[in-house]
Amino acid sequence: MMKSVCLATLAASAAAFAPSQQGRSSVALNEMSKSIPFLTVPEKLDGSMPGDMGFDPMGLSDIQTDLRYARWAELKHGRVCMLAVTGMVWQEYGAHLPGDAYATTDPFEAISSVGFGSNIQTLLAIGVLELANWEETFNGESRPGMVNGFVPQWWSKISDAQKDVHYEQEIVHCRLAMIAFIGATHQSFFFPGHKLLDFTTPF
Repeated sequence: MMKSVCLATLAASAAAFAPSQQGRSSVALNEMSKSIPFLTVPEKLDGSMPGDMGFDPMGLSDIQTDLRYARWAELKHGRVCMLAVTGMVWQEYGAHLPGDAYATTDPFEAISSVGFGSNIQTLLAIGVLELANWEETFNGESRPGMVNGFVPQWWSKISDAQKDVHYEQEIVHCRLAMIAFIGATHQSFFFPGHKLLDFTTPF
């Protein structure tokens, strides 16, 4: 019984990260979710967004008036987590700024060790980016995640099919990064001093 439950859980997890079928305009009545086969697909998850596999066991899409804003939030959190996980690994194994304040590899200790000035600079930078895209996030009509000033020049030269692949890849990477960030912070909290890429038993 336990093996069956584990296999079902792994299958659902894998399906949630699998490429979605683009172009579904509507959800068929009682259509079953690809990620959770024993649940029906929520009405608003019609497959029109990249990475949509009908995964919404808590029914959060039912209380969202606009899934566009929800996708903006998912992309923002995912991008932050990709940067955070990369930074945590880099701080442990790569070069960093000189000085004792920047030498710690503990992400919780780093907040206090860098001092007030560095934290304020980071918060201000985040605030500027948020304000610059505030109107587009809540009231705009462009594709979620397109941040003004951060669209590379080569983007306009590729086909729509290639763009769809990139959209799909990004949201999958975002979701994996959020899971990785949760795992990395928990490991740092419960096993301080144990490096993130050290896969030996910490106890």
